[in-house]
Amino acid sequence: MTIFFTALALAVVIEGLLYAAFPQLMKRALLMVLEAPVSTIRAIALTSAAIGLMILYVLQAL
Repeated sequence: MTIFFTALALAVVIEGLLYAAFPQLMKRALLMVLEAPVSTIRAIALTSAAIGLMILYVLQAL
């Protein structure tokens, strides 16, 4: 469970840094998400989650 919270904390840090470094770009990205169809958002989210899980699995195995 510790690895889950470590990964979650890292994701929050990275997201915060992106908003701090590129606020206008992040606003445009959010607008694109709002305009995208739900099916596209769902597909991207599930793909990202699967890739993240694979990366965590590989890193934990090291």
